[in-house]
Amino acid sequence: MNTLKRDDGLAGKVAIISGAASGIGQALAVSYAKAGVKVVAGYYPGDPHDVEETVSAVREAGGECVAVAVDVRDGSQCDALAQAAIDTFGALDIAVAGAGILRQASLHDLSDEAWNDMLSVDLTGVMRVFRAASRVMAGPGAMVAISSIAGGVYGWDDHAHYAAAKSGLMGLVKSLAVELAPRSIRVNTLVPGLIETPQSLDPVNSLGPEGLAAAGKLIPSGRVGRAEEVARTVRFLTSDDATYVTGQQLIVDGGLTVRWPS
Repeated sequence: MNTLKRDDGLAGKVAIISGAASGIGQALAVSYAKAGVKVVAGYYPGDPHDVEETVSAVREAGGECVAVAVDVRDGSQCDALAQAAIDTFGALDIAVAGAGILRQASLHDLSDEAWNDMLSVDLTGVMRVFRAASRVMAGPGAMVAISSIAGGVYGWDDHAHYAAAKSGLMGLVKSLAVELAPRSIRVNTLVPGLIETPQSLDPVNSLGPEGLAAAGKLIPSGRVGRAEEVARTVRFLTSDDATYVTGQQLIVDGGLTVRWPS
């Protein structure tokens, strides 16, 4: 049986992904491999998840992948992540900023240090990754920031610093979309809803398994999302199928944010 040839323009492209050791970042690396994209998988050395699992999964999918340690709090390390794409694969076409932390803290207990650390990773860290990519990306190209419905759509009690960082990505992306458009570099935000990832399964700082199961019953689709579903949407935003899409925020939530309260 004949199959349709891919025409999304992704084959042969090179992508950097921060936060690629697990969750959405790992799923995206594998999804890119299936489309012929070469991947530089950025990972935080303190992450308990082994980035080599991502590298192996990419190779099993027929792709090419190298892992590069990066703390997005450090601009020079973000520069090195982008440069690794040039040094290893000769180009950089796609940058996905997925590294993030999630910490619970009430306003009463929220210290300046905790606030600043959250924004340094979840907001400024995205800027650092995009800034590094823009310095070596010849264009055309695409960038995607991973936000959240917490901040991107809703508020979340005891998570004001997280929501502030995630909502800040909207303004960052819209401004960069305008600034980088003359270079044919598109910049968008992906806003995941409730997705089963190691982060959301954390019962201390997030919903945990029981909380996710209960929340799934409130979602029109009847379940929480999978990391692979978010990854395929990011892949679309960075493909030639979305060449006229920039400065936008795309919510992937199974209908959660459009359901009439009842």
